[in-house]
Amino acid sequence: ELNNPLITLKSIGHQWYWSYEYSDFNNIEFDSYMIQYNNSEMKNFRLLDVDNRIVLPMNNQIRIMITATDVIHSWTIPSLGVKIDANPGRLNQGNLYINRPGIFYGQCSEICGSNHSFMPIVIESISIKNFINWINNYSS
Repeated sequence: ELNNPLITLKSIGHQWYWSYEYSDFNNIEFDSYMIQYNNSEMKNFRLLDVDNRIVLPMNNQIRIMITATDVIHSWTIPSLGVKIDANPGRLNQGNLYINRPGIFYGQCSEICGSNHSFMPIVIESISIKNFINWINNYSS
């Protein structure tokens, strides 16, 4: 149980995308869809990149609240050792502590239907200073 997290991120699984809410800040909510390969540049990873990344500060405790609206999903980031099931009508909680900057990729790892493999998750870990700038720019 995480007693005093710096940030709480709520993740909601839908068919076939994720929604995110930064609960500690007003009006920061967005949907995250996979970038279609034919529209992407060569620098993107096929089937893994999204249009809106999660941005989190490194070296801070982060609470993740996870649920779903339709079927069971699983919010998984293998390189961070995180796998949390998203169940409709239930709220699961996990925590993260990212100790380095970088971009971390994951995807739904529950067989939730025909397009479950098209629900990527991308976390961008940045310094707290850059995170505060991101929050200020997002809100304005």
